[in-house]
Amino acid sequence: PAGQVTPGSPAAGAVAAPPRGIRAWLRSAFRFEPCCVNLGLFAAGVWVARNLTDIDLMAPQPVP
Repeated sequence: PAGQVTPGSPAAGAVAAPPRGIRAWLRSAFRFEPCCVNLGLFAAGVWVARNLTDIDLMAPQPVP
């Protein structure tokens, strides 16, 4: 009958299959690249901020 979904048809609740092969895996992994870049930049900024807090930039510099 028209308009009826049979169990073998693609419209029967199609679920995306897991990626197969290294190329498909890499393609799915690169979707998260902007997130990884942002997290890396954030972590680098936190590291710099924590390691530069003990430097007093207003202190007088030693004169040779």
